[in-house]
Amino acid sequence: MCGEDTDAAAPISENELVPISALQHLLYCPRQCALIHVERLWMENRFTAEGRILHNKVEKAASDRRFGVQTERSVPLRSWRLGVFGIADVVEVHDDGCVFLVEYKRGRPKQHRADEVQLCAQAICLEEMLDRQIPGGALFYGRTRRRTPVVFDAALRGLTERTARGARKMIATGVTPAPIYESWKCEPCSLKVVCKPEKMQQTATVESWLEEALAD
Repeated sequence: MCGEDTDAAAPISENELVPISALQHLLYCPRQCALIHVERLWMENRFTAEGRILHNKVEKAASDRRFGVQTERSVPLRSWRLGVFGIADVVEVHDDGCVFLVEYKRGRPKQHRADEVQLCAQAICLEEMLDRQIPGGALFYGRTRRRTPVVFDAALRGLTERTARGARKMIATGVTPAPIYESWKCEPCSLKVVCKPEKMQQTATVESWLEEALAD
């Protein structure tokens, strides 16, 4: 699959570009995404600090070449088709032309697909920039200390494109969704103190919010 051309797509305007991280935030929690990218709020806790330290270590590591693989770190990315920009933690370029992405995350693999969407968005950016297909990558989790493979199949690409549209729409409209309290994601969230999710519990899901946000 490496080396195949990708389909061209009409570009959007530069002021519509949103951070790739917004896609991960949106799938994890739409309100968290709005608080960070619309209201520009941020607070750090132990979990965000661990993630920041892990990324700092990756960023400080030098580029290198070993066993036929050129490894580049902190690679700037952009996709006009998705309307996103960001930084890839690690891009591996193999001698046979294959390109492989690695995103570093604290903690362990998750049941939701937010991390996978973030990685897939990076791949779509590189595909557009390099004009070649990228079939897969990996998520490296700090707790397990190993890579979790991610295949960029049609389902994940479709979810990534829908999420990118949803993130752009949220940021453009400037609307912050009401809180939806779920203990597994609200309790470790660094923005819990400003979000106050317990004050207004709702039963909506991220999937239903995304469908409603994209409906015209």
